Parts: sequence; C-alpha cells; structure tokens
Amino acid sequence: MERHFYWLGIADVPQWVVMTPAPTGGGEFDEPWMFADGRELPDPGAMRTQISHPGAKRAFVFSVIEQAPIVSEAVANVFRAIAPGDVQLFPVSIEGEAEPYFVVNATRMIDCIDEARCREVHHRPQDSFPEYEGEYRWIYGLRIDPSKVGGAHVLRPRKFKTAFIVSEEIKSALEEVGNLGVSFERVTGPRDTSPE
Repeated sequence: MERHFYWLGIADVPQWVVMTPAPTGGGEFDEPWMFADGRELPDPGAMRTQISHPGAKRAFVFSVIEQAPIVSEAVANVFRAIAPGDVQLFPVSIEGEAEPYFVVNATRMIDCIDEARCREVHHRPQDSFPEYEGEYRWIYGLRIDPSKVGGAHVLRPRKFKTAFIVSEEIKSALEEVGNLGVSFERVTGPRDTSPE
C-alpha cells in the first residue's frame, strides 16, 4: 500500500508571527536559513526569538523569514515518538512565553520529486547562482515518489528544500495535538490537476 505524505505550509488562520531564532547571547547565526536546509546541524546552543506580530498563539508555526519550524512541546513529542531519526529538536525561548518551544530541523534530504506528476515545475535559470544549480525555483502541485523515501517520516526533497514534508502518521498525530498554524498539502498520489 502506498504511503501518503504532506507538505506543511503556513495556514491561513489567525496566528502570531515569530521571528527567525537567534543566539541568546546576541547577534544572528551566520546561516539563519540553516533550519530549512535539510541537513544535520551541530548544536546551535541557547536560542531565543520574539513575536514580530501578535496574534493567536499556535502549537506549530514557521518563522517569518527563513521558515524555521517552531513547535510547542506537545508537537515536539510527536516528532520524538514517530520520527526520532529524521529530526533534531533544538530548544528556543520565545520572548514573553513561559512554556518551552523547539525548532524542528529535518535532517533527511531525499531525492524523491516525481516531476512527471507535478502540476507545474519551474527550474532555476542555468546562469543563476552556481550554488543553486539544478535546483527548482518553484513547484506547483508537488508530487514525490514514496518508494524513494524509505522509512522516513520527515524530509526535505533534494533540489527543493523549501518543502517540509511529513508522513500521514505525523499529520494525524499533529492534528490530534491541534491548534496548528500550518496546513497540509498532499504530495503523493495522482497528478493534481486543480487550478491555482
């Protein structure tokens, strides 16, 4: 039976906007986008962030610029239970919040995009930045090939690290936690032919 996977995105619901995490001691990280890069990271140490726009507090959000996944302890426990080998969980304090939060770093980058089933694929121009050579500019109606995923429950696709993808098991467990600031777009199954 085919496994199903979902691309987590920012949901269109009232929610707070959280800044990209930074070192507690001050300054910024040399690579503030590292939590969306699909690779294992050395421990970044104590981190802090702040709310850039107040709103409904959510259990799972993406930071406003670099799209770092930031989650409550209940959501972190879902990842701990189902996908301990696919993620790193780094504590981050949110200014004005007493409860613990965590940055979820997906460490599995897998070459699994099923380009033939994607609705619309945009490649980066060949003369763009050399470090992005071969990567996608954007994909509409993203589809992945679940047979290439192995036992992973959380991943970022090679050449399109923008997408934070979770298994159906993770999706169901997150929905049980509730109060999410994220949406789920299915990325498995037949080609999506719905209009934008």
